[in-house]
Amino acid sequence: MTSIVIPAHNEERVIGRLLDALSASPGTPGAAIAGGPKSPWSGRSSVTDGALDIIVVCNGCTDGTARAAAAHPGVRVVEIPTPSKHQALRTGDAHAAGFPRVYVDADVVIAAADVRMLADAVSGADGVLAAAPGRDLPLAGCGWPVRAYYRIWQRLPAVREGLFGRGVIALSEEGHARIAGLPPLMADDLAVSLAFAAGERRVVERARVTVLPPRTWADLIRRRIRAGTSTAQLEHHQAGSAGTDPGGAPHAQPSAAQPSARTSTADLRGVLRREPWLLPHLAVFLGVALVARRKSSRAVRQGDFGTWLRDESSRGG
Repeated sequence: MTSIVIPAHNEERVIGRLLDALSASPGTPGAAIAGGPKSPWSGRSSVTDGALDIIVVCNGCTDGTARAAAAHPGVRVVEIPTPSKHQALRTGDAHAAGFPRVYVDADVVIAAADVRMLADAVSGADGVLAAAPGRDLPLAGCGWPVRAYYRIWQRLPAVREGLFGRGVIALSEEGHARIAGLPPLMADDLAVSLAFAAGERRVVERARVTVLPPRTWADLIRRRIRAGTSTAQLEHHQAGSAGTDPGGAPHAQPSAAQPSARTSTADLRGVLRREPWLLPHLAVFLGVALVARRKSSRAVRQGDFGTWLRDESSRGG
């Protein structure tokens, strides 16, 4: 049985649209997103065919997230007092019934049929241990600088090929065992993506997830500050673990370079070479990167890897 673990911290406004999508009949048209029309799935009876085990872990919620989730038949709701995504994921694991295991952020939208495609991808004999869906990033209603930024971001090789930034990752039992020992990291999806070689992970483009982008410049900057801080935290973790083996003993020889999803100047030149009309958009992208790096460096210097700069604009509607 495929288990879906959904960590949720104060997601009363958005948890319903995800659970509507997951419980809808196969083949039903796409769900509503923030600012869009009401979901055609809303109000339909949940389909409980026994193939999906859905657990929502409400962590440190002070709103009605648990109540909203519990209103969906077949969804199990677990509440923990600590606002921690890492603890929520571990709690979800403890309650999950089986594999494949699919981790879904509460603020994205993905349908049951797409989850099943991911489960199939990590259940075959071709060595794929981790999978994520193709990403739909609706930019209507976003400010022009936000649209310009994401037109570049979506074209970056690491963004196209990595499992991060999608809000959904499916793991086989073997894949889960590989990442089970990861420490609490803000960039948990990036850490999972980098834990697998290219042949062990797959983006299943036929499966789709809707990821709501920030609508405003201020919220875009908040997201990118968080991304910069979390990437630095991951790199600190990589540097600290590079000199020891899994049992904690020092390596006799220096380890190989750690995997990275950093954007290079070659990546940006490649985007511009293929589509020169994106030059103004690239200027915005670089401006956002500069501002976010400067502001995230303060948190990095202070070792503040616990402040979660949350984008609220994508949760409206």
